[in-house]
Amino acid sequence: MATQTAQVTFKSKPLTLVGELPEIGRPAPDAELVANDGSVVHLSDFFGKNKKIIISAVPSLDTSVCDIETRRFDKEAARIGPNVQILTVSMDLPFAQSRWCNSVGVSNIRTLSDHREGSFGRAYGVLIKELRLLARSLFLVDAAGVLRYRQIVEEISHEPNYNEVLDAAKSL
Repeated sequence: MATQTAQVTFKSKPLTLVGELPEIGRPAPDAELVANDGSVVHLSDFFGKNKKIIISAVPSLDTSVCDIETRRFDKEAARIGPNVQILTVSMDLPFAQSRWCNSVGVSNIRTLSDHREGSFGRAYGVLIKELRLLARSLFLVDAAGVLRYRQIVEEISHEPNYNEVLDAAKSL
């Protein structure tokens, strides 16, 4: 599998990403993930249902920046309307994601776990080899299942550019 070095850092230390970034304008890659109830879901389950999909990949919901980001997207999901689904993907175990969502009152987005195989991380080129976590990144998939936007945050301890992905979703 392909790897990329120094595209992202953690506290200025270069990290290795496993997989290849998907191309904008091409069908979005599928990935097998685990829902909070333990059931297996595929990203393709969300594609082609007349909804745009924002995928927010985060290292761990139990870290401050991931907490801030996921809460922000939960608020945006309530505002953006029913034709956009926001998914947050992390390597956290499903029961940990469920506990976190319940403890902070997040209910407008869907959290999904990539802990089993790293399927999402590899398919989207954001699996951090050294940490077995996902690099902070955003992807936008249109209603036809085509990737329209991607943002890889260079320093994983920083927040993404929220407005950029939200504006891209509104413009589709």
